[in-house]
Amino acid sequence: MTTELRRLRNYIGGEFKDAADGRTTEVVNPATGEAYATAPLSGQADVDAAMAAAAAAFPGWRDTTPSERQKALLKIADAFEARADELVAAESENTGKPLGLTASEELPPMVDQIRFFAGAARLLEGRSAGEYMDGMTSIIRREPVGVCAQVAPWNYPMMMAVWKFAPAIAAGNTVVLKPSDTTPASTVLMAEIIDSVLPKGVFNVICGDRETGKAMVEHSIPAMASITGSVRAGMQVAESASKDVKRVHLELGGKAPAVVFQDADIAKAVEDIAVAGYFNAGQDCTAATRVLVHESIHDEFVTALAKAASDTKTGQPDDEDVLYGPLNNPNQLKQVAGFIERLPAHAKVEAGGHQVGDKGYFYAPTVVSGLKQDDEIIQNEVFGPVITVQSFTGEAQALEYANGVEFALASSVWTKDHGRAMRMSKNLDFGCVWINTHIPLVAEMPHGGFKKSGYGKDLSAYGFEDYTRIKHVMTSLDG
Repeated sequence: MTTELRRLRNYIGGEFKDAADGRTTEVVNPATGEAYATAPLSGQADVDAAMAAAAAAFPGWRDTTPSERQKALLKIADAFEARADELVAAESENTGKPLGLTASEELPPMVDQIRFFAGAARLLEGRSAGEYMDGMTSIIRREPVGVCAQVAPWNYPMMMAVWKFAPAIAAGNTVVLKPSDTTPASTVLMAEIIDSVLPKGVFNVICGDRETGKAMVEHSIPAMASITGSVRAGMQVAESASKDVKRVHLELGGKAPAVVFQDADIAKAVEDIAVAGYFNAGQDCTAATRVLVHESIHDEFVTALAKAASDTKTGQPDDEDVLYGPLNNPNQLKQVAGFIERLPAHAKVEAGGHQVGDKGYFYAPTVVSGLKQDDEIIQNEVFGPVITVQSFTGEAQALEYANGVEFALASSVWTKDHGRAMRMSKNLDFGCVWINTHIPLVAEMPHGGFKKSGYGKDLSAYGFEDYTRIKHVMTSLDG
């Protein structure tokens, strides 16, 4: 008996539509490895239609008052909260994530973030009007940039969609958002919920693959392109956007070091780092994947971390005891397994290092020790439930190892020495430094990296301002 697949559709100009040429792709639940839906494989005609709808809606949305935009976003937040169970179910089917953790750890922050940006809409700050030249008054206007082309990733489809559309819409922009081709279901459901709140064309969703995203970025209408994804994808977006000087917002890869000094609370560090490294199957650019431990406590730490890994459980979404679900797709499973298969002879797998089960894309929580700074698994992003451990002799070497990668998104320091914590936070070349914790995020604080982790900020007033442009207006006092 063949199960009929659910049919997902694009949301363009307030209407749900199939791809213009009728093409579709199958959407697979990574917890089962089986298809559960089809989604449009959008082409140029679909991109043209979505951009035209967003462009037509922009003047009206731009001219709304901040209080009107605030009210709309608050309504969206309330609606998401009211339909939380549906969103969680869609996200779990999208990703294979545990239902309970998705409901407790993702839905509430998403709603809070929308409400934050609703408030931010009314709190734009700038220089006061004044006379900086005799007989002239200068005014600074902060305006929306226009239509925003946004591409969200597959690791946090719902939350990253919020990080994209909420600040853009709060600032008065209109949006064309593309979810990943492997995880479109929750974003399409968001469009269904938002439909009753926003004017037609302000928020549009088109499904598709890499070529769809490329067509969005290269389109002549958007004033800004925003992507969360791989370094390779970010570089391609930046190159494409440069052809017509679009503004670009990039949140790319990470290789977060957790630097553990000899005076740290080892039990707490192990517990927190294990959660921060394995949550969401390590598919997080800020995951604590690269642990640097002082040589005097290295062996004790590795033993404790290996025990924590063996106590960590992965499994089906309805299992309340699991910390994480499957990797997103078979290619990602192959990538993670490949890092382990190619380990150098001096490396040692302390825990895990293998696929779990024969259904879905599950991988065991893994710890690898004995590594050198130039090893592949140290320098490149694994994006899976793998934590590496290196030892260091002192503060200078810890900084050298921590900063010695091409990524610069997040990091953490574990020590009871306040001065050391302050020195490390000053010298760590990462967009975020946590002290004696790793991975908490709040709507009020910025998230974004340096180097090959990209540029621009998500969350916070800084993220909101990224979706605005600045205009100087000068008027003569002589009339």
